[in-house]
Amino acid sequence: MLIIGELINGMYQNVAKAIKEQDKAIIQKLAKDQTEAGANMLDVNTGPASATPVETMKWLVETIQEAVDTPLAIDSTKADVIEIGLKTAKSRALINSTSADDEKLDRLLGLAKQYNAQIIGLTMDKKGVPRDRATRSELALKIVSKCMESGVNLEDLYIDPIVLPVNVAQNQGIEVLEAIREFQLLCDPPPKTVVGLSNVSQGTQQRPLINRIFMVMAIANGLSGAILDPLDKDLVDAAVTAELILNKHIYCDSFLTAYRK
Repeated sequence: MLIIGELINGMYQNVAKAIKEQDKAIIQKLAKDQTEAGANMLDVNTGPASATPVETMKWLVETIQEAVDTPLAIDSTKADVIEIGLKTAKSRALINSTSADDEKLDRLLGLAKQYNAQIIGLTMDKKGVPRDRATRSELALKIVSKCMESGVNLEDLYIDPIVLPVNVAQNQGIEVLEAIREFQLLCDPPPKTVVGLSNVSQGTQQRPLINRIFMVMAIANGLSGAILDPLDKDLVDAAVTAELILNKHIYCDSFLTAYRK
């Protein structure tokens, strides 16, 4: 499973402080710690901490790349911020993310094609986040079709069904799990899937437990990747073990250590 480390985000106070003070040490420690914990990719988001997000994204990407070679997920709602991240990235990056809205989808698929980047497609449009698996699948199919029209390889696409907090949208958990399963039928080969895992536990008192159980259930339904906290060892261990049970890894007594290596 693709593990995308979520911790370099200006929404977090320590990252916001580092951005404001141009403190490379904090950012680079987060990059190293997440990579060593098993992250295959690092999400990079300026958050609201910067009045100049284009310049901040460039600084963040350069700062991270001084410390690690881990590929990056360039995370922003603004196309110009995403583009500077793609330009600055030394290795192939992931665009996080586009919605199914035509204007945004066309713009960001164009960037994916131009920079040979992977891309996450959110199953939402101007109407917002759908509340049923059927509409999620319709929007996923639209994103898949647009990728094909744009010449973006479907192997470079991740569909995100959009996880909502269980404490305010409890019925949405099953809809997301079923949507992940249904996405496997959209095309051949099926699109990969990814979720922003921590959303499911937002505002709850048992966040690690809820994240862990939901992730294992999503993996069982075909999840390909997740944006998560790789420093949560129990969470990563659960993901590795779930894939082991699904016969995606070869068993050995030290399978957890072997995965991290």
